[in-house]
Amino acid sequence: MKNKEDKKSKEFRSGFVAIIGRPNVGKSTFLNSTLGEKVSIVSRKPQTTRNVIRGVKHMDGAQIVFVDTPGLHRGTKALNRFMAREALGAIKDVDCVLLMVEATDPMNDGDDFIIGNLKHISAPVVLAINKIDKVSRDRLLPMIDSYSKVFAFKEIVLISATRSDGIDRVLELLTETLPEGPEYFPREMVTDQPERFLAAEIVREKVFHVTSEEIPYSVAVTVEEFNERLGKGAKPIIDIRAIINVERDSQKGIVIGKKGVMLKKIGTAAREELEAILGVKVFLEIHVKVTKGWTRNARAMEEFGYK
Repeated sequence: MKNKEDKKSKEFRSGFVAIIGRPNVGKSTFLNSTLGEKVSIVSRKPQTTRNVIRGVKHMDGAQIVFVDTPGLHRGTKALNRFMAREALGAIKDVDCVLLMVEATDPMNDGDDFIIGNLKHISAPVVLAINKIDKVSRDRLLPMIDSYSKVFAFKEIVLISATRSDGIDRVLELLTETLPEGPEYFPREMVTDQPERFLAAEIVREKVFHVTSEEIPYSVAVTVEEFNERLGKGAKPIIDIRAIINVERDSQKGIVIGKKGVMLKKIGTAAREELEAILGVKVFLEIHVKVTKGWTRNARAMEEFGYK
Protein backbone atom coordinates (compact mmCIF):
# COMPACT_ATOMS: atom_id res chain seq x y z
CA MET A 1 0.00 0.00 0.00
CA LYS A 2 2.79 2.39 0.87
CA ASN A 3 4.54 1.78 -2.46
CA LYS A 4 1.34 2.64 -4.34
CA GLU A 5 0.96 5.89 -2.38
CA ASP A 6 4.62 6.80 -2.99
CA LYS A 7 4.20 6.15 -6.70
CA LYS A 8 1.03 8.24 -6.83
CA SER A 9 2.70 11.14 -5.02
CA LYS A 10 5.50 11.16 -7.60
CA GLU A 11 3.19 11.37 -10.61
CA PHE A 12 3.79 14.52 -12.63
CA ARG A 13 0.93 15.77 -14.76
CA SER A 14 1.41 17.99 -17.77
CA GLY A 15 -0.43 18.99 -20.90
CA PHE A 16 -1.99 21.67 -23.05
CA VAL A 17 -5.13 23.65 -22.27
CA ALA A 18 -6.83 25.94 -24.80
CA ILE A 19 -8.64 29.00 -23.44
CA ILE A 20 -11.51 29.89 -25.76
CA GLY A 21 -14.51 32.18 -25.71
CA ARG A 22 -16.18 35.13 -27.36
CA PRO A 23 -14.27 38.43 -27.65
CA ASN A 24 -13.75 40.42 -24.45
CA VAL A 25 -14.79 37.74 -21.96
CA GLY A 26 -11.51 38.06 -20.05
CA LYS A 27 -9.32 35.28 -21.45
CA SER A 28 -6.14 37.36 -21.48
CA THR A 29 -6.84 38.74 -18.01
CA PHE A 30 -7.30 35.19 -16.73
CA LEU A 31 -4.04 34.05 -18.33
CA ASN A 32 -2.00 36.96 -16.96
CA SER A 33 -3.53 36.59 -13.51
CA THR A 34 -2.88 32.84 -13.47
CA LEU A 35 0.75 33.17 -14.55
CA GLY A 36 1.49 36.18 -12.36
CA GLU A 37 3.13 37.84 -15.37
CA LYS A 38 1.90 39.61 -18.48
CA VAL A 39 2.07 37.47 -21.59
CA SER A 40 -1.12 38.61 -23.34
CA ILE A 41 -2.39 42.12 -23.94
CA VAL A 42 -5.48 43.33 -22.12
CA SER A 43 -7.99 45.90 -23.30
CA ARG A 44 -11.64 46.71 -22.69
CA LYS A 45 -12.07 46.42 -26.43
CA PRO A 46 -12.92 42.99 -27.86
CA GLN A 47 -10.72 41.07 -30.31
CA THR A 48 -7.43 42.39 -28.94
CA THR A 49 -5.82 38.93 -28.95
CA ARG A 50 -5.12 37.95 -32.56
CA ASN A 51 -2.50 35.23 -32.31
CA VAL A 52 -2.46 32.05 -30.26
CA ILE A 53 -0.32 32.96 -27.24
CA ARG A 54 1.23 30.27 -25.07
CA GLY A 55 1.79 30.67 -21.32
CA VAL A 56 3.15 28.11 -18.86
CA LYS A 57 1.86 27.61 -15.31
CA HIS A 58 4.32 25.78 -13.07
CA MET A 59 2.95 24.01 -9.98
CA ASP A 60 4.08 21.32 -7.57
CA GLY A 61 3.56 18.10 -9.48
CA ALA A 62 2.08 19.66 -12.60
CA GLN A 63 2.69 21.96 -15.54
CA ILE A 64 -0.17 23.49 -17.53
CA VAL A 65 0.67 24.92 -20.95
CA PHE A 66 -2.07 27.44 -21.74
CA VAL A 67 -2.98 28.42 -25.28
CA ASP A 68 -4.77 31.79 -25.26
CA THR A 69 -6.80 32.16 -28.44
CA PRO A 70 -8.42 35.05 -30.31
CA GLY A 71 -12.04 35.77 -29.43
CA LEU A 72 -14.29 33.48 -31.47
CA HIS A 73 -16.89 35.16 -33.64
CA ARG A 74 -18.26 35.02 -37.15
CA GLY A 75 -16.79 37.59 -39.54
CA THR A 76 -16.25 38.21 -43.24
CA LYS A 77 -12.90 40.05 -43.30
CA ALA A 78 -9.71 38.09 -43.92
CA LEU A 79 -8.53 39.08 -40.42
CA ASN A 80 -11.78 37.79 -38.85
CA ARG A 81 -11.46 34.48 -40.68
CA PHE A 82 -7.82 34.21 -39.63
CA MET A 83 -8.73 34.70 -35.97
CA ALA A 84 -11.50 32.09 -36.13
CA ARG A 85 -9.14 29.54 -37.75
CA GLU A 86 -6.52 30.20 -35.08
CA ALA A 87 -8.99 29.71 -32.24
CA LEU A 88 -10.67 26.60 -33.64
CA GLY A 89 -7.32 25.09 -34.63
CA ALA A 90 -6.06 25.48 -31.07
CA ILE A 91 -8.68 23.14 -29.62
CA LYS A 92 -7.92 20.18 -31.88
CA ASP A 93 -4.87 18.73 -30.16
CA VAL A 94 -5.14 19.85 -26.53
CA ASP A 95 -5.69 17.79 -23.40
CA CYS A 96 -8.41 20.06 -22.07
CA VAL A 97 -10.43 23.12 -23.08
CA LEU A 98 -11.32 26.01 -20.81
CA LEU A 99 -14.38 27.79 -22.19
CA MET A 100 -14.81 31.24 -20.72
CA VAL A 101 -18.04 33.22 -20.76
CA GLU A 102 -19.04 36.36 -18.91
CA ALA A 103 -21.69 36.58 -16.22
CA THR A 104 -22.74 40.00 -17.50
CA ASP A 105 -23.95 38.62 -20.84
CA PRO A 106 -26.54 35.82 -21.25
CA MET A 107 -25.82 32.88 -23.52
CA ASN A 108 -26.29 33.91 -27.16
CA ASP A 109 -25.61 32.82 -30.75
CA GLY A 110 -21.88 33.41 -30.31
CA ASP A 111 -21.76 30.90 -27.48
CA ASP A 112 -23.85 28.43 -29.49
CA PHE A 113 -21.31 28.72 -32.32
CA ILE A 114 -18.41 27.88 -29.98
CA ILE A 115 -20.20 25.06 -28.16
CA GLY A 116 -21.20 23.58 -31.52
CA ASN A 117 -17.51 23.30 -32.40
CA LEU A 118 -16.69 21.78 -29.01
CA LYS A 119 -19.04 18.90 -29.70
CA HIS A 120 -16.59 17.61 -32.30
CA ILE A 121 -13.64 17.18 -29.91
CA SER A 122 -12.90 14.49 -27.34
CA ALA A 123 -11.05 16.61 -24.77
CA PRO A 124 -12.91 17.47 -21.54
CA VAL A 125 -14.24 21.02 -21.26
CA VAL A 126 -14.34 23.17 -18.13
CA LEU A 127 -16.67 26.17 -18.21
CA ALA A 128 -15.58 29.30 -16.33
CA ILE A 129 -18.21 32.01 -15.87
CA ASN A 130 -16.12 35.16 -15.48
CA LYS A 131 -16.87 38.66 -14.11
CA ILE A 132 -19.11 37.37 -11.32
CA ASP A 133 -18.15 40.46 -9.30
CA LYS A 134 -20.21 42.57 -11.72
CA VAL A 135 -23.59 40.83 -11.29
CA SER A 136 -25.94 39.88 -8.48
CA ARG A 137 -25.75 36.27 -7.30
CA ASP A 138 -29.36 35.53 -8.26
CA ARG A 139 -28.40 35.84 -11.95
CA LEU A 140 -25.80 33.09 -11.75
CA LEU A 141 -27.93 30.01 -11.04
CA PRO A 142 -30.13 30.44 -14.15
CA MET A 143 -26.97 30.95 -16.21
CA ILE A 144 -25.38 27.77 -14.84
CA ASP A 145 -28.60 25.90 -15.61
CA SER A 146 -28.71 27.21 -19.20
CA TYR A 147 -25.15 26.14 -19.99
CA SER A 148 -25.45 22.75 -18.29
CA LYS A 149 -28.38 21.90 -20.58
CA VAL A 150 -26.47 22.44 -23.84
CA PHE A 151 -23.16 20.68 -23.12
CA ALA A 152 -21.70 18.08 -20.75
CA PHE A 153 -19.04 20.22 -19.07
CA LYS A 154 -16.59 18.57 -16.72
CA GLU A 155 -17.53 21.28 -14.25
CA ILE A 156 -18.83 24.84 -14.20
CA VAL A 157 -16.81 27.31 -12.10
CA LEU A 158 -17.60 30.89 -11.10
CA ILE A 159 -14.61 33.22 -11.30
CA SER A 160 -13.47 36.82 -11.32
CA ALA A 161 -10.21 36.98 -13.27
CA THR A 162 -9.50 40.57 -12.23
CA ARG A 163 -9.76 39.61 -8.54
CA SER A 164 -8.25 36.11 -8.97
CA ASP A 165 -11.38 34.60 -7.38
CA GLY A 166 -11.98 30.97 -8.32
CA ILE A 167 -8.74 30.61 -10.27
CA ASP A 168 -7.27 28.04 -7.86
CA ARG A 169 -10.33 25.83 -8.39
CA VAL A 170 -9.97 26.12 -12.17
CA LEU A 171 -6.30 25.10 -11.96
CA GLU A 172 -7.24 22.15 -9.77
CA LEU A 173 -9.83 20.94 -12.28
CA LEU A 174 -7.52 21.40 -15.26
CA THR A 175 -4.72 19.50 -13.53
CA GLU A 176 -7.08 16.58 -12.90
CA THR A 177 -7.69 16.28 -16.65
CA LEU A 178 -4.02 16.19 -17.63
CA PRO A 179 -2.15 12.94 -18.27
CA GLU A 180 1.13 11.99 -16.70
CA GLY A 181 3.87 13.68 -18.66
CA PRO A 182 7.14 15.59 -18.68
CA GLU A 183 7.93 19.23 -17.96
CA TYR A 184 7.62 20.66 -21.47
CA PHE A 185 9.23 23.95 -20.46
CA PRO A 186 11.87 24.84 -17.83
CA ARG A 187 10.53 26.45 -14.65
CA GLU A 188 11.99 29.87 -15.42
CA MET A 189 10.01 30.02 -18.66
CA VAL A 190 6.55 31.59 -18.53
CA THR A 191 5.89 31.99 -22.27
CA ASP A 192 7.37 30.78 -25.53
CA GLN A 193 6.66 34.08 -27.25
CA PRO A 194 9.85 35.96 -28.21
CA GLU A 195 10.54 39.39 -26.70
CA ARG A 196 10.18 40.96 -30.14
CA PHE A 197 6.57 39.71 -30.35
CA LEU A 198 5.87 40.95 -26.81
CA ALA A 199 7.17 44.41 -27.72
CA ALA A 200 4.80 44.60 -30.70
CA GLU A 201 1.86 43.48 -28.58
CA ILE A 202 2.59 46.00 -25.82
CA VAL A 203 2.71 48.86 -28.35
CA ARG A 204 -0.57 47.65 -29.89
CA GLU A 205 -2.19 47.51 -26.46
CA LYS A 206 -1.16 51.09 -25.72
CA VAL A 207 -2.72 52.22 -29.02
CA PHE A 208 -6.03 50.80 -27.78
CA HIS A 209 -5.69 52.38 -24.34
CA VAL A 210 -4.60 55.84 -25.46
CA THR A 211 -6.90 56.30 -28.46
CA SER A 212 -9.99 55.13 -26.54
CA GLU A 213 -12.91 54.42 -28.90
CA GLU A 214 -11.52 56.40 -31.83
CA ILE A 215 -9.46 53.66 -33.43
CA PRO A 216 -11.05 50.42 -34.69
CA TYR A 217 -9.25 47.10 -34.77
CA SER A 218 -7.39 47.79 -38.01
CA VAL A 219 -4.12 48.32 -36.14
CA ALA A 220 -1.12 46.03 -36.55
CA VAL A 221 2.29 46.62 -35.01
CA THR A 222 5.50 45.32 -36.52
CA VAL A 223 8.93 45.54 -34.89
CA GLU A 224 11.56 46.43 -37.48
CA GLU A 225 14.50 46.47 -35.07
CA PHE A 226 15.13 44.85 -31.69
CA ASN A 227 18.78 45.15 -30.73
CA GLU A 228 20.55 44.81 -27.39
CA ARG A 229 23.71 46.78 -26.65
CA LEU A 230 25.77 47.83 -23.66
CA GLY A 231 25.44 51.35 -22.30
CA LYS A 232 27.36 53.20 -19.61
CA GLY A 233 28.71 50.93 -16.92
CA ALA A 234 28.17 47.95 -19.22
CA LYS A 235 24.43 48.08 -18.48
CA PRO A 236 22.28 46.48 -21.19
CA ILE A 237 20.04 48.68 -23.33
CA ILE A 238 17.47 47.50 -25.88
CA ASP A 239 16.78 49.64 -28.95
CA ILE A 240 13.36 48.98 -30.47
CA ARG A 241 11.95 50.44 -33.69
CA ALA A 242 8.24 49.74 -34.16
CA ILE A 243 5.76 50.57 -36.92
CA ILE A 244 2.07 51.12 -36.17
CA ASN A 245 0.19 50.09 -39.32
CA VAL A 246 -3.30 51.48 -39.90
CA GLU A 247 -5.76 51.27 -42.82
CA ARG A 248 -6.63 54.91 -43.46
CA ASP A 249 -5.00 58.34 -43.40
CA SER A 250 -7.59 59.53 -40.88
CA GLN A 251 -6.50 56.77 -38.49
CA LYS A 252 -2.89 57.83 -38.84
CA GLY A 253 -3.85 61.35 -37.80
CA ILE A 254 -5.66 60.03 -34.72
CA VAL A 255 -2.73 57.84 -33.64
CA ILE A 256 -0.22 60.67 -34.05
CA GLY A 257 -2.50 63.34 -32.56
CA LYS A 258 -2.10 67.10 -32.59
CA LYS A 259 1.61 67.94 -32.53
CA GLY A 260 2.36 64.26 -31.94
CA VAL A 261 0.76 64.19 -28.47
CA MET A 262 -1.03 60.83 -28.87
CA LEU A 263 1.99 59.06 -30.34
CA LYS A 264 4.14 60.37 -27.51
CA LYS A 265 1.68 58.98 -24.94
CA ILE A 266 1.66 55.62 -26.69
CA GLY A 267 5.46 55.50 -26.82
CA THR A 268 5.95 56.53 -23.19
CA ALA A 269 3.41 54.02 -21.86
CA ALA A 270 4.84 51.19 -23.99
CA ARG A 271 8.46 52.00 -23.09
CA GLU A 272 7.73 52.10 -19.35
CA GLU A 273 5.93 48.76 -19.43
CA LEU A 274 8.60 47.10 -21.57
CA GLU A 275 11.31 48.31 -19.17
CA ALA A 276 9.36 46.81 -16.26
CA ILE A 277 8.89 43.48 -18.07
CA LEU A 278 12.37 43.18 -19.61
CA GLY A 279 14.23 44.65 -16.64
CA VAL A 280 16.50 46.84 -18.78
CA LYS A 281 16.60 50.35 -20.22
CA VAL A 282 14.60 50.62 -23.45
CA PHE A 283 14.86 53.16 -26.25
CA LEU A 284 11.63 52.95 -28.25
CA GLU A 285 11.15 54.62 -31.63
CA ILE A 286 7.65 54.46 -33.16
CA HIS A 287 6.41 55.43 -36.62
CA VAL A 288 2.90 55.27 -38.12
CA LYS A 289 2.29 53.87 -41.61
CA VAL A 290 -0.86 53.61 -43.72
CA THR A 291 -1.42 50.27 -45.49
CA LYS A 292 -4.74 50.60 -47.28
CA GLY A 293 -7.23 47.84 -46.45
CA TRP A 294 -4.69 45.49 -44.88
CA THR A 295 -7.31 43.56 -42.87
CA ARG A 296 -8.80 42.38 -46.19
CA ASN A 297 -5.47 41.58 -47.82
CA ALA A 298 -4.00 38.13 -47.13
CA ARG A 299 -0.51 39.15 -48.27
CA ALA A 300 -0.43 42.23 -46.03
CA MET A 301 -1.73 40.17 -43.09
CA GLU A 302 1.09 37.68 -43.57
CA GLU A 303 3.63 40.51 -43.60
CA PHE A 304 2.21 41.74 -40.30
CA GLY A 305 2.58 38.30 -38.69
CA TYR A 306 -0.92 36.88 -39.16
CA LYS A 307 0.00 33.69 -40.99
